[in-house]
Amino acid sequence: MKPPTPERPDCFGELETVFPMGTDGLRASPPACMRCPHKTDCLRAALRGDGGHRVRRETVDRAYRSGAIGFLERWSRRKMLQKGAKTQRGTGTK
Repeated sequence: MKPPTPERPDCFGELETVFPMGTDGLRASPPACMRCPHKTDCLRAALRGDGGHRVRRETVDRAYRSGAIGFLERWSRRKMLQKGAKTQRGTGTK
């Protein structure tokens, strides 16, 4: 997450503020964020790193629960996400 600057609001890049989980179990940006001129860069910053990996895991798990993908596909996608997270943190091998 980038530090706030005079041009950016304090909430810039905070996943749970700019892309919170709704009561329906889906993530959506609140109306205030949609009016913000920094919304695109802010959401991109929020989805980098661990927050973005969590959102991608949620997407895979939701697809599995709905029957859109099977067990092996879910396992494979989660494994790729885990490997990508380790590589991005510098603890995995390439």
